Amino acid sequence: MKKTFKGIYLFLIMLFLYLPIFTLMVLSFNGGKTMNAWVGFSLEWYEEMFANRQIMEALGNTVSIAFWAASASTVIGVLACMGISAMKEKPRTLLMGLNNIPLLNADIVTGISLMLSFLMFGISLNYGTVLMAHITFCIPYVILSVMPKFRQLENHTYEAALDLGATPAYAFFKVVLPDIMPGIVSGFLLAFTMSVDDFVITHFTRGAGINTISTLIYSQVRVGIRPMLYALSTLIFVTVFIILIVVNIISHKKEEKES
Repeated sequence: MKKTFKGIYLFLIMLFLYLPIFTLMVLSFNGGKTMNAWVGFSLEWYEEMFANRQIMEALGNTVSIAFWAASASTVIGVLACMGISAMKEKPRTLLMGLNNIPLLNADIVTGISLMLSFLMFGISLNYGTVLMAHITFCIPYVILSVMPKFRQLENHTYEAALDLGATPAYAFFKVVLPDIMPGIVSGFLLAFTMSVDDFVITHFTRGAGINTISTLIYSQVRVGIRPMLYALSTLIFVTVFIILIVVNIISHKKEEKES
């Protein structure tokens, strides 16, 4: 009885999470412009999506900004973790507390603050300001992911490498980096995801003619959502789903080899 209840409970949760997405995916193959009735299977909206220059530019901006923001924030975050881990307990605790503030702060406050900062220094809003803004709000997520790995490090292995004649840089790349790599990968993926998902900060720091997927959808909602946006959402979901499966398979094979 208890197992049955757990199964029903899990099924309802999964239904609540994925039924709207499944509905959207089905409607993306609907041949009619109305979403109130099923007209017939069609790939019309996918063809229109790939032919739409505005959507392709927004998609390119979204992916490129997310990649470069995640890469830069990962490098900065790892370097910050190296410095924080070398501090004493009280300043380390203080800095980690300050790092958590942007995570809890409202996005609209961060977005307006960054916009005012750019304008105050005479920086015109463009692609670069969006990228800098994304790097700024992604750094705390990287630190939050990487810092636990630094706490798990055994310092004697690094010190032993130095005693054996290794340079600090060589010891870091050969001893420290492999141990913290899972945290770095998690931080990069989290930063990439947060960047792709962001709307508020992007909206306040973008210039005229610069769109990401989130801002493009927002601008089109006011005049009515076209079905090709359903196709775009379906494509994004399927891509993320495939990447997740591949990552899990690779992780599983790696665990089997280590065991």
